[in-house]
Amino acid sequence: MSNRAAQLEKKLRHYTGKAISDYKLIAGGDKVLACLSGGKDSLVMVDILKQLQPRSKSKFELTVFILNPGLPGFDTKELEIWLKKLKLNYVVHNEDIYSIVKQKAEKNRYCMLCSRLRRGIIYSYAKEHGFTKIALGHHREDLITSLLMSIFYQGEIASMPPKLFAKSGNIVIRPLCYCQEKDIAEYAIAKNLPILHKTCEGKENPTRDDIGNLIKKLAQDNPKIPSNMLHSLQRIRPSQLMDKAMHNFNQEDI
Repeated sequence: MSNRAAQLEKKLRHYTGKAISDYKLIAGGDKVLACLSGGKDSLVMVDILKQLQPRSKSKFELTVFILNPGLPGFDTKELEIWLKKLKLNYVVHNEDIYSIVKQKAEKNRYCMLCSRLRRGIIYSYAKEHGFTKIALGHHREDLITSLLMSIFYQGEIASMPPKLFAKSGNIVIRPLCYCQEKDIAEYAIAKNLPILHKTCEGKENPTRDDIGNLIKKLAQDNPKIPSNMLHSLQRIRPSQLMDKAMHNFNQEDI
């Protein structure tokens, strides 16, 4: 492994470990189901969790979950070879989501419906097999992009929490929430991780791309903007906002 890869590995391991500690993402005795799509983010998440597992004071089980959605050309062979080298337990779950999506949604809505169906399958599998946590590979840029999208298009301040207590009863964790996408991308290439390229003709959300590009453009002039946005999610000041459910505006402060 190159010096640069080693540096990135140490950095990603540090910030993942910090997120786990800060938000109590993993506790002793947890059975963690790590979702692996084959993209760079989920690959790096699995790689780093595997490294942290023997180092953690909280001993936990780690199982990798690959959902094969029936996409033409979707091949898990390289992923499975990689997982076997890491000596990780894994499950390949086959479900023909693609046919359902093609039948029920327009191309520009493929990703939305696919995501909803995938989430339902993952949640059900985790519950049925006794997994206490579901790990997803969302990183810093996912969180801050979601924040702006929520403000601009939903009229509310919300994002992706590091630990989500889903209505289904599942607990979803995002161990990479402190990690930068550029570090993840560079590390995935440096480690030669078996990245699967997109095989679906569905169109990704262009609005999300626009917001991501806006943040990148602003960061060119002020590199601290992405980290400041992430920190803002940890420093909410209700008295400085307009939510009547959080602040009694009828009270006369002296």
